[in-house]
Amino acid sequence: MFLQRLPMLTLLLWLLLLALSWPLALLALLLYPLICLLLLPFRLIGITVDAVLALLRAALLLPARLLHGPRIS
Repeated sequence: MFLQRLPMLTLLLWLLLLALSWPLALLALLLYPLICLLLLPFRLIGITVDAVLALLRAALLLPARLLHGPRIS
């Protein structure tokens, strides 16, 4: 998520929400861990699909890398 990479921005947005509507801010604070737990299987599926595609790419490009010969630096 974009907001996980910018913790200061996340904190400022939450404080703004707290100032505007404190019940909604507290609800968001309580629901955030539950949403992260619900999204965890999708993250694991994404990591797995990325690894399988990297393996397929390496297997398909291996003959070309072997025929190319040693690299000259």
